[in-house]
Amino acid sequence: MKVLLITPNFFDYPQLICDELRRMGHDVDWFDDRPSTNPFIKAIIRINKDTINSVIRQYFNRVMQSIGGKKYDKVLLVSGQSLSFTEDMIVRLKKSQPQAEFVLYQWDSVANFPYIDTVEKHFDRCYSFDRDDVASHARWRFMPLFYSRKYEEIGRRRPARYKYDVLFVGTAHPKKYRFVSEMSKKLRPVFPKQFIYFFFPSRLVYVYRKLRNPEFKHAKYSEFHFTSIKGAELDRLFAESKCILDSPQDGQLGLTMRVLETLGAKRKIITTNKDVVNYDFYDERNVYVYDGVFDFDSPFFKEDFADIDEAIYRKYSLNSWLTELLGK
Repeated sequence: MKVLLITPNFFDYPQLICDELRRMGHDVDWFDDRPSTNPFIKAIIRINKDTINSVIRQYFNRVMQSIGGKKYDKVLLVSGQSLSFTEDMIVRLKKSQPQAEFVLYQWDSVANFPYIDTVEKHFDRCYSFDRDDVASHARWRFMPLFYSRKYEEIGRRRPARYKYDVLFVGTAHPKKYRFVSEMSKKLRPVFPKQFIYFFFPSRLVYVYRKLRNPEFKHAKYSEFHFTSIKGAELDRLFAESKCILDSPQDGQLGLTMRVLETLGAKRKIITTNKDVVNYDFYDERNVYVYDGVFDFDSPFFKEDFADIDEAIYRKYSLNSWLTELLGK
């Protein structure tokens, strides 16, 4: 099967997805959903992409030239807040591939990216990681995110002692920053060994957040980093950590990628997402839902990680995720 994959150039996810598709026997071409990973361009796309419409159009034209006369069986768009293509670009792409099935996977909530409602009608199948969005869109199907093979490998290695009690590596969204900082502070009596890494894609975004969001009013510049941790370094941190902290963006019900990666790595997780209790992998020994207070007498803090049913565990693998997206 020939697959055209369009995703954000986000950490190492494009490479992981492409590698898995090729393991499955498919030919795949990948393109970023925005013209550049330059911090300024990334920030402008999030704030007001119309101001760089000519840059986006030039990039899209280059994508179309690269595709040339190729014919694909599937066109997979994994969409989020970074999607820069306009509706007419999606239409043009679809007209160039009339034989292909167009599949959309939404890994940001509509509340945070309402533009997706403009283009979803151009796709044959649509999926979302957010139950609320699926409930409000008749054609959409619910499908959580995934863990890749590297987290499965981490899950096979559970050391007797961990270097870190608590790990957080992620983008400093306002709600996420507030809750992770709060959890980190309250956990110090029982989980003193912590690695907390708040990331901004650029200093421009930091300044914007500092001026616009009250959560950052008293935040110190030194708390934040402008270089992302990814690849082997993030894998090492995961392997060395007992518990992962998680908090979704405001307005998001779907589980973050971090929750599924923690499942794959067979590590414990503390999250502010109450919907996690509705998933079949939920076990109070492995997952703690933070609602403002910690009960240090709960099974989560008293017992070791509990193994998960193998069928349930496999259900959330990248291979299973791609199998569903590709369909028949």
